[in-house]
Amino acid sequence: MHAERGQAQLHAELHPPRHRRAPGQTGWCRHLAPRPRRFLDALFHGSRPLPPDPPGIEQIAPTRKRPGGAIRSRNTARAAFASRRPDSDSAGVTPIEHIRGFQDQLTAWRRDFHAHPETGFEEHRTAALVAQRLASWGIEVHRGIGRTGLVGVLRNGHGNRAIGLRADMDALDMPEANGFAHRSTVPGKMHGCGHDGHTTMLLGAARYLAETRRFDGIVHFIFQPAEEGQGGALAMLEDGLFRRFPCDAIYALHNRPGLPVGHYAIRPGAMMAGCAFFDLAIEGRGGHAARPESTVDPVVCGAQIVSAWQSIVGRNVAPNDTAVISVTGFSAGTAYNVIPAQVALRGTVRAFRAETMRLLEARMRALAESIAAGFGGTARLEFREVTVPVVNAPEQTAMIADAAAAMVGEARVDRDRIAAMGSEDFSWMMAERPGAYMLVGNGEGEGSCEVHNPGYDFNDAAIPYGAGLLAAVVERELPQGV
Repeated sequence: MHAERGQAQLHAELHPPRHRRAPGQTGWCRHLAPRPRRFLDALFHGSRPLPPDPPGIEQIAPTRKRPGGAIRSRNTARAAFASRRPDSDSAGVTPIEHIRGFQDQLTAWRRDFHAHPETGFEEHRTAALVAQRLASWGIEVHRGIGRTGLVGVLRNGHGNRAIGLRADMDALDMPEANGFAHRSTVPGKMHGCGHDGHTTMLLGAARYLAETRRFDGIVHFIFQPAEEGQGGALAMLEDGLFRRFPCDAIYALHNRPGLPVGHYAIRPGAMMAGCAFFDLAIEGRGGHAARPESTVDPVVCGAQIVSAWQSIVGRNVAPNDTAVISVTGFSAGTAYNVIPAQVALRGTVRAFRAETMRLLEARMRALAESIAAGFGGTARLEFREVTVPVVNAPEQTAMIADAAAAMVGEARVDRDRIAAMGSEDFSWMMAERPGAYMLVGNGEGEGSCEVHNPGYDFNDAAIPYGAGLLAAVVERELPQGV
């Protein structure tokens, strides 16, 4: 799509300078002042007590929390892990192979997370378990960043360069259809996108790096809440994530059903689309279903608007550009014999370019208002950005792809993956720091069930490949003896 453009130009197009909106102005904006909370404020539901671990989950003694929100590592934890560092005979072992040595423990943790899903800004139990495990390995822990988010800090040597590794922790509001032993124990909630696996992979990388310490610098382990459209990345940034934990580069992974276990995929530049949520309120005039002539039927009006919106991408967006408008909700009346007075529509809009997103919003608004007026009603569109596009920086893309190829071979690394229309709020962090976002194979066959499906489950066989890759990136970014 953008092959003819230089990388610098493409990045400039995807992340143009943006400024705070003037009254009545629409489109994306760059927040130079503190970011508005907007829809984030209504999403926090308070805390829940931390239940005990089920049988088979390692119990970790709590570590004393000191003022300032940091859990400082104890000398005993440092000494215990120093004694378990690999000797020189194991220097040639890859991170993947090393992590396989404690894969059973990681699998038990992953399945425990899966059985106890917590949705956006409710990840209290998950965050507590993550904090306990990090602290037990001598890693400094800071909690309450972005409400339920946390950051672990591991320093080694004298280097000042810092790398951020990020994983999302939240589950989805959807019922699970699986019948295995570690299925969700929370009605109406499940880990349907693999964030239980992402959290576990980052824990695996943290343990490996704490044990081996084959790096010189600082690693920030970023455990993010509320990725699923609820603004968790923005919440962490608003709490000063990169001011408090500076990062020279940042990395994240996501599982990909259908991609074989042990395979990776990435591309430089635009990797995933930006996303906006919309709500449309249509006002008509209700009445008896037997006398439609006395009403302004918002259902018929809404149907016409949905149909008209589908022409926008085909007739207003350039053929060599990419965008999609999806209406995912249409709510009207409840009685069989009553034409309602109101209809509500909702959905998502996705695009790779800020200019395209502004065009889509403008055309959706114009069509909705004019069609509603033609029926004698009104339409009000609320359009809010959720993520900007995921744009992989060339240097970090090459770095993580090279790290993967060094462990599994070049044939298992796709360096030119087709860009996806899905979205990811790690993009907000990448808009502030250079980074890369890579896909890790979740497997074929049983591992190919798509995410956001009630039958999905993260493939535990992928854990060492994700954890090992994150660890390998740190060792390449922060080499010793350089």
